[in-house]
Amino acid sequence: MSTNSHSHGGGHVAHHFRDAEHQFDSGKQGIWLFMVTEILMFGGLFVGYAIFHSLYPKMFAEGASHLDWRMGSLNTLVLIVSSYTMAMSIHHLQKGESNKAFTKLWITVVCGAIFMVIKAFEYSSKFQHGLLPGHLLDVAKTHAEHANLGMYYGFYFCMTGLHGLHVLIGMGLIIWLAIRTKRGEFGPDYFLPVEGVGIFWHIVDLIWIFLFPLLYLVG
Repeated sequence: MSTNSHSHGGGHVAHHFRDAEHQFDSGKQGIWLFMVTEILMFGGLFVGYAIFHSLYPKMFAEGASHLDWRMGSLNTLVLIVSSYTMAMSIHHLQKGESNKAFTKLWITVVCGAIFMVIKAFEYSSKFQHGLLPGHLLDVAKTHAEHANLGMYYGFYFCMTGLHGLHVLIGMGLIIWLAIRTKRGEFGPDYFLPVEGVGIFWHIVDLIWIFLFPLLYLVG
């Protein structure tokens, strides 16, 4: 995403900034600082996962065998497409093509919705088969292959649930951006909010690219 001077938005300078460039630089720094906290949060989960996977590799492989890697692959593809459309929305705004940017933003929202629908089908399957951390002890009495999977599914639901929450938040923000784009509030001279949400969306997509092999392909 470009960070050229056009995005500084001379007509959108708040009173507490020296000039448009100061506002733009401060905004970008704030966005990246926030994203560092997001990465640290997920990083803690990744470290915990790595520790317990090293201790119980067979159990994690067994847990992964109950996931549908095809659904995970489809969701990965959907998010990659959404990253492209999000980036293109900024590109169109830089060129003054607000209608195309509006369309790309809504395509990104649709991709996020497809991701969540697929995830809902996955969760529904786990609920039906009792593959839940709080119920695995009861299931294990009649299905020995499910024994001791509580830890794996604890990581699965925590990591994918937290990621899904971020997808929903991102969708809400992008809808807000689409409405403002339709009103003509963004263009070549001002698109920092779109770029900021774009950074958030790309980080969320990147986290999924790590989650997919960790959870679905570990076996």
